[in-house]
Amino acid sequence: MTSRLRELIQQLGEAIHESVIESEQIAGVVQDIRKHGFDVLLMLEATIGLNEVIEGDSEETDETEEGTAFTKNDRDWLKRLRIAVEGEDEGDTIEG
Repeated sequence: MTSRLRELIQQLGEAIHESVIESEQIAGVVQDIRKHGFDVLLMLEATIGLNEVIEGDSEETDETEEGTAFTKNDRDWLKRLRIAVEGEDEGDTIEG
């Protein structure tokens, strides 16, 4: 992994962190929890996976009725989370 790629991954982590701490929705829920007499410690773990794209390779995608495209990696990841995509064989996954 190049130093530039490491830097970009670090920037992604920082962007995720900023999004969380600036979220009005999260702040509101934390405030509600505090009103109930609890302090909140929020720890999130982000796993960033990278798949190298090789020029000329195109991943097969399936498009849902709403127009959202899923790659094979997307479908495999959703399957591991036991989330079914409409139109998939129901025996393969469990709807979440």
